[in-house]
Amino acid sequence: MASMEESFPRGGTRKTHKSEKAFEHSVEQDNLFDISAEEEPTKRKKSQTGPAKSKKLKIEKRESSKAVKEKFEILSIESLCEGMRILGCVKEVNELELVISLPNGLQGFVQVTEICDAYTKKLNEQVAQEEPLKDLASLPELFSPGMLVRCVVSSLGITEKGKKSVKLSLNPKNVNKVLSAEALKPGMLLTGTVSSREDHGYLVDVGVAGARAFLPLQKAQDYVRQKNKGAELMVGQYLNCVIEEVRGNGGVVRLSVGHSEVSAAIATEEQNWTLNNLLPGLVVKAQVQKVTPLGLTLNFLSFFTGLVDFMHLDPKKAGTYSPNQAVRACVLCVHPRTRAVRLSLRPVFLQPGRPLTRLSCQHLGAVLDDIPVQGFFSKAGATFRLKDGSLAYARLSHLSDSKSAFSPEAFKPGSTHKCRIINYSQMDELALLSLRTSVIEAQYLSFHDIKPGALVKGTVLTIKPYGMLVKVSEQIRGLVPPVHLADILMKNPEKKYRVGDEVTCRVLLCDPEAKKLMMTLKKTLVESKLPAITCYADAKPGLQTHGFILRVKDYGCIVKFYNDVQGLVPKHELSAEYVPDPERVFYAGQVVKVAVLNCEPSKERMLLSFKLLSDPKKEHAGRGQKKGKTINVGQLVDVKVLEKTKDGLEVAVLPHNIPAFLPTSHLSDHVANGPLLYHWLQAGDTLHRVLCLSQSEGHVLLCRKPALVSTVEGGQDPKSFSEIQPGMLLMGFVRSIKDYGVFVQFPSGLSGLAPKAIMSDKFVTSTSDHFVEGQTVVAKVTNVDEEKQRMLLSLRLSDCSLGDRATTSLLLLSQCLEERQGVRSLMSNRDSVLIQTLAEMIPGMVLDLEVQEVLEDGSVVFSEGPVPGLVLRASRYHRAGQEVEAGQKKKAVILHVDMVKLEVHVSLCHDLVNRKAKKLKKGSEHQAVVQYLEESFAIASLVETGDLAAFSLTTHLNDTFRFDSEKLQVGQGVSLTIKTTEPGMTGLLLAVEGPAAKRTMRQTRKDSETVDEDDEGDPAMVAGTKKEHALSIGDMVTGTVKSIKPTHVVVTLENGTIGCIHASHILDDVPVGTSPTAKLKVGKKVTARVIGGRDMKTFKFLPISHPRFIRTVPELSIRPSELAKDGHTALNTHSVSPSEKIKQYQAGQTVTCFLKKYNVVKKWLEVEIAPDIRGRIPLLLTSLSFKVLKHPDKKFRIGQALKATVVGPDSSKAFLCLSLIGPHKLEEGEVAMGRVVKVTPHEGLTVSFPFGRMGSVGLFHVSDSYSETPLEDFTPQKIVRCYVLSTADEVLTLSLRSSRTNPETKSKITDPEINSIRDVQEGQLLRGYVQSVQPHGVLLGLGPSVVGVARYPHVSQCGLSKKALCDRHLPEGKLLTAKVLSVNQQKNLVELSFLPSDTGKPDVFPTPPGQPLPAQGERQGEAEERDHRGEGEKERKRKNQERKEKREQKWQEEAQMPSKEKKEPQQPQAKKQGKRLRLEPGSEQEGVSKKQKKAAPSEEDDSGVEVYYREGEEEIEERSVLPKEKQTRPAELPRLQLSSSFVWDVGLDSLTPALPPQGESSDSEEDEKPQQATKKKSKKERELEKQKAEKELSRIEEALMDPGRQPESADDFDRLVLSSPNSSILWLQYMAFHLQATEIEKARAVAERALKTISFREEQEKLNVWVALLNLENMYGSQESLTKVFERAVQYNEPLKVFLQLADIYTKSQKFQEAGELYNRMLKRFRQEKAVWIKYGAFLLRRGQAGASHRAMQRALECLPKKEHVDVISKFAQLEFQLGDAERAKAIFENTLSTYPKRTDVWSVYIDMTIKHGSQKEVRDIFERVIHLSLAPKRMKFFFKRYLDYEKQHGTEKDVQAVKAKALDYVEAKSSVLED
Repeated sequence: MASMEESFPRGGTRKTHKSEKAFEHSVEQDNLFDISAEEEPTKRKKSQTGPAKSKKLKIEKRESSKAVKEKFEILSIESLCEGMRILGCVKEVNELELVISLPNGLQGFVQVTEICDAYTKKLNEQVAQEEPLKDLASLPELFSPGMLVRCVVSSLGITEKGKKSVKLSLNPKNVNKVLSAEALKPGMLLTGTVSSREDHGYLVDVGVAGARAFLPLQKAQDYVRQKNKGAELMVGQYLNCVIEEVRGNGGVVRLSVGHSEVSAAIATEEQNWTLNNLLPGLVVKAQVQKVTPLGLTLNFLSFFTGLVDFMHLDPKKAGTYSPNQAVRACVLCVHPRTRAVRLSLRPVFLQPGRPLTRLSCQHLGAVLDDIPVQGFFSKAGATFRLKDGSLAYARLSHLSDSKSAFSPEAFKPGSTHKCRIINYSQMDELALLSLRTSVIEAQYLSFHDIKPGALVKGTVLTIKPYGMLVKVSEQIRGLVPPVHLADILMKNPEKKYRVGDEVTCRVLLCDPEAKKLMMTLKKTLVESKLPAITCYADAKPGLQTHGFILRVKDYGCIVKFYNDVQGLVPKHELSAEYVPDPERVFYAGQVVKVAVLNCEPSKERMLLSFKLLSDPKKEHAGRGQKKGKTINVGQLVDVKVLEKTKDGLEVAVLPHNIPAFLPTSHLSDHVANGPLLYHWLQAGDTLHRVLCLSQSEGHVLLCRKPALVSTVEGGQDPKSFSEIQPGMLLMGFVRSIKDYGVFVQFPSGLSGLAPKAIMSDKFVTSTSDHFVEGQTVVAKVTNVDEEKQRMLLSLRLSDCSLGDRATTSLLLLSQCLEERQGVRSLMSNRDSVLIQTLAEMIPGMVLDLEVQEVLEDGSVVFSEGPVPGLVLRASRYHRAGQEVEAGQKKKAVILHVDMVKLEVHVSLCHDLVNRKAKKLKKGSEHQAVVQYLEESFAIASLVETGDLAAFSLTTHLNDTFRFDSEKLQVGQGVSLTIKTTEPGMTGLLLAVEGPAAKRTMRQTRKDSETVDEDDEGDPAMVAGTKKEHALSIGDMVTGTVKSIKPTHVVVTLENGTIGCIHASHILDDVPVGTSPTAKLKVGKKVTARVIGGRDMKTFKFLPISHPRFIRTVPELSIRPSELAKDGHTALNTHSVSPSEKIKQYQAGQTVTCFLKKYNVVKKWLEVEIAPDIRGRIPLLLTSLSFKVLKHPDKKFRIGQALKATVVGPDSSKAFLCLSLIGPHKLEEGEVAMGRVVKVTPHEGLTVSFPFGRMGSVGLFHVSDSYSETPLEDFTPQKIVRCYVLSTADEVLTLSLRSSRTNPETKSKITDPEINSIRDVQEGQLLRGYVQSVQPHGVLLGLGPSVVGVARYPHVSQCGLSKKALCDRHLPEGKLLTAKVLSVNQQKNLVELSFLPSDTGKPDVFPTPPGQPLPAQGERQGEAEERDHRGEGEKERKRKNQERKEKREQKWQEEAQMPSKEKKEPQQPQAKKQGKRLRLEPGSEQEGVSKKQKKAAPSEEDDSGVEVYYREGEEEIEERSVLPKEKQTRPAELPRLQLSSSFVWDVGLDSLTPALPPQGESSDSEEDEKPQQATKKKSKKERELEKQKAEKELSRIEEALMDPGRQPESADDFDRLVLSSPNSSILWLQYMAFHLQATEIEKARAVAERALKTISFREEQEKLNVWVALLNLENMYGSQESLTKVFERAVQYNEPLKVFLQLADIYTKSQKFQEAGELYNRMLKRFRQEKAVWIKYGAFLLRRGQAGASHRAMQRALECLPKKEHVDVISKFAQLEFQLGDAERAKAIFENTLSTYPKRTDVWSVYIDMTIKHGSQKEVRDIFERVIHLSLAPKRMKFFFKRYLDYEKQHGTEKDVQAVKAKALDYVEAKSSVLED
């Protein structure tokens, strides 16, 4: 018995106990709660340490009724509720929460934020500052186990595991919420927390609104000495206090915490406690009212009754209670709703402020058999009597394994059970039991039970990056770190371990206090039979055991065992042979077998050895055998492929066949080539020069990356950290990719981190977008930490460049293609005919193929020919718009062979198939078109020759990421520099791409995808399909119109089904141009007939026999004809494919269709003919008018009915192709609209038509009037009206002459068509284009097939007609006028002359100086001018004079100018229709005009900068223009348009600046008519018009020249920003102009334009625009758009400036919360910037938050360096003066100056501020103090001067004199000192 007592001591307060006494008393039966057969009601005694006497209780009445039992039901979680006030005891203290023991075995948690408000505030400050605060104590410092605390239940929740948890709050605000200031009385016992330390004491937070509680210092001193070990009270410290004095109706309360006062405090009636505000922990005097077997009811504070349950009786008096007995009791809890009060009579609670002493039970975890039940409580649990007589308790949830298995009958008093002690309740001093089988059988109950080195079984819970969580038992989880998941480091542990797997681990470390359990799954450690070392004492010399390497250093390895025991293996003990570099041989995490050499447990030091003390002979033999077979890291070896695995190749290293692994990513430096090589290598292949990367425990890792191999061979690979210096460039590979950066490993095994910020020059959103694992990279070392063996790397291209881009780009390309060539040779060794054929096919080969089929996406598949399985295909783009049919023979060029998918990509493009043989120069630059894109290179065709060239898409190994905007596309134009002139083995020329700025976009989109973009169903219809219906075709139904769409109407039928009426089923006759759906209104009742049913999933119409018909959307018709007759027409639902329905329509048939939408991207109208038949009208077939084609949306309304002609089915066969301009027949004589695809200089245009037909326009058919630059107006995608001249070839011959396309306009033909030599007459004057200069003369093209020759004598009258001169002055394409001298039709020869005497035009060569021009030419020219211009005589004479003066200059200039820049000789202006005024050569603006001529975009459509020119400003203008021209010459200048009243020798009627710019085509009818009209005016009319135009021009000019003129339109602004592109003010005014018109999007667009336009050097100007854009988004945008702009702004500018600007914007727009949040971000990011702190201080003061501002200043001083402190303090003081409290500002200044009295700058600021904000007396006082400082004379002079100035301004004459006197005194004193 005695021994049992030892094992199970009884409850109580005394710890000492003697076995004799224990024996004596344990014999007595404590049957207080034994309800005997006679139901004798008795009381039981609580378990205790010391013995207690039990006596029978005398009771008058016997009660065992249910009511009593329910009344005394002990507390359970269910009986708690939110707001319940309850007394608890601190059980455990963790960093972030307290575990609280509650009465009746319950437990709750208090989070760190529920202590008090002051403590939470401190925590927030600490988080914001990201540094620990000195004055913030942690929870373990504030609380200790055993402390009694008053709590309130804040919430009841359910944890993740489904258990109920109780959240509590200690915050006095919540606990004492029930008290009011008026209710506070002296003597009351309250709890509170310290909220701050003041000069004379502490402010205590008692949580009573309106009451300030103060604890004087002297009252606290005893407490501090006795209880707090002399430490001051900290914020958040929990106190039991007694109110000593209450003043001001509870406003001010003085407290005491003296031990004697607190422990003697009793709640009395005088304190006016009520049931509403009664607090737990109060001690009251009470009287026993009733005694029952389960507890007592008490009467206390006169009126109140409460319960005491059996657990809370005084154990010593357990059986002795009688009614009316006086007792002292402690309030345990108060239920807020039922007002039920529970009390305790235990002596330990009757002395407030005293902690509980007994905190645990010594038999925790013991399993007990046959323990009898003492009592059962249906809602809470059961009590048991332990063997030592003490009582224990089990909660309801612990009485059985599950709710279903529980039966109350099993727990009748006296029944016995097997149970286990699992916990101890401090509040009840009771052991807590569990009867659950899982708990009883659990190997470990708590962390204390687990010992390091033990084997533990568990189940895998989850796998995280930081390791694997393993569940050991209900309460215990352990962590297996990533390095311990296996003997080697695992990349993908989730592949080996699955959640729920059973695993056996070995315990590495168990810390019960921190509840931390670390385990290992390393197989060697788990299965080791050797003794485990768990403490230094275990390590006996000679002991052999297993451990794992923790770290590898150059001096040896640190090996770790269990329980944090570790030892060192010195370098000489690592191996029998010398190991120079341990880091290359060993790795962290490696499991090793070691022998202990020596151990000093006191110093925790241990020496180990890897040289195991075994039989030396065997060891020696073994070593000799292995020696020849080892591979060293960094060695180059040959390997033989054994087999392929998922991640790479298993290989054998020759010659000893050592197994090794070569990962796929290590086969090549090129990411794409790795998988390709892996695909074609097979078992038995040999690879040479493979590098050994690492070797461990027989696991050899290899690498075949040429870049790494050459690095190692060249010895450029550092072997240890000591060799690495910042700035080194190293070659390595990506080992792993994390969110925060990329780890790069080098061949020697060293590795470093490239953080996200310096990973790329581009913005990194996700690291995995930029690099892939195993990729070869070049890294620049930026930082080395030798101690920690870490380094930081940069992978930015700007840091890691390896020479110029072109060279590296070419090198990468040639390597990549070489490797692919190697793959071809592997393929050619295979037996398969297909693979051998593919290996022989190289890009550029031309094949004759037969078309097999055209797929729906427009691509073409060709038949395999003699090689079965060969797949050849051409994409839609490479079909090149050709009409292709199955069986057709085609020539095609190979672009690329896909060696993995075994497909050949070909192109049918004419330019590629018919290549031009032309010798290419190395290094020459060519335009090319991208034809095929691979991952790392692209294949393009040269525009000139059609040759295929490959160029690398990357310029560097690290250059792998492209934004979408940077990616190339097939069809895009690029500029290439040719590096090899002959295609080698690869069939491709090698080239390097020029700058990205030279790329051009793909020119045509011939795509017509089969599926419409918006074929999703109508949401209203989709919603309605959920119902089934019983309709069949032909039924009549009625319904209501629900919604109206352009081409259909949605109807709700009476049964709730949704139906649909198509526009074609509303009217019998639809008038063209109307919209039938507009006839119906929403809500209108309609009667309709069912004509079909559409399946909403497939959009097909189903036949009525289809099983899904009942779920279709009924298609209805309300056509009168259909409703009337019974023979209605059902939709043809049996032909399922749309192509069959479309076949019913013949070409040329007219149909009515309804416009669904205009597809802007694809440039077509989408229409519907019937519900199930759709069509497309290409834009070019909608009209012959340019106006309509320019704005189709204006002409065609959605839903409108159109009459169209069927052209044929679409290439996808799912749509009908229609035309609105009649049948689309491209036959001879037809006029059609086309689109320019390509402009070929000196040749003409290529035009495309709908359906892929192409045509060409020769130079002579571009216009009826030739011009110097005939093709200037034409750009790709421009729409042109064409006349078909011939259809003989596949490519049509076209003409754009308006005499052909608009014959009815009868426009004048300046240059007639010359189609054959018969059209040429002798003597005729013709114009033509120079074709070439030959030895015998100049060839001039007169028509498409007619060429004339001008022999040298007939070229120029200068007699210098040498070929060289002609070459220079007559370039190809130059327009010349010639006279036909003779026509020889037999020889097909036309002789021409260019002489001025024949043509009447100036000489083709410039006249040399000193030679006058031929008189005849001049006279003729003047005569013409006189005719055309009707110019006054005087004017002409003046002009002739001018011309003579300036001619000398002109000759000199022209002689120096290259021919291309020379303009066409002056011609009569009337002939040049639509041409703008040109400068006369020789004027001051000559230089400018000529250069501009070259770059002018177009003569007709001139929209350039206007130059305003006045006569009086000639010299000024010249000076300002010429230097500017020098700068701007390289850029393309806009053409100058002159609008001025200055007149050159030109008639005003030829000025056309006021006309609007001309339309799309200079030949369209709209343009011709006005010009014809102008020619038929009389002289008088012309004179009048001239005057009118002159007046109008001078008015416009004056208006434009007015410097004060404000811009009034977007055009004005455009003109301004063109002239000053870098002026942010102009851009901002432009934005404001749009914002006034509330055009937000336009304002945004202007801002974006500004950011693109303003030079990158103008940082401030750019910043101004960003700020404006931020302002705009703040006022008109969303928070999201503002954030996006802000993030971009931060990227492109100095981040601090942008942050400050946004903060100002927020403040100005009253968004104070956002501003506050932004400042907090700034304080974290720019904490070293004093400007941020000062701005923040000002912001807080403006918001009236003076306190916060003071705190900000304190934080600023903590964060900023010392030297900044004075500045910051003075700035904050200035802010206080301006925005806050002047007195405080003075205090700050005074404080600063007392520390730094000689800081004259601070004195100066102080004086300024006082003058501004203080009184005169204060100012004088400061001056008096300053002039008595001992400063340098220079500074004293400054202050005396300021004092004098101040007195002169504010004082009297007497004051001024006084200052002078003081200055004099100072000077005298100084000089006397010097004399002494």
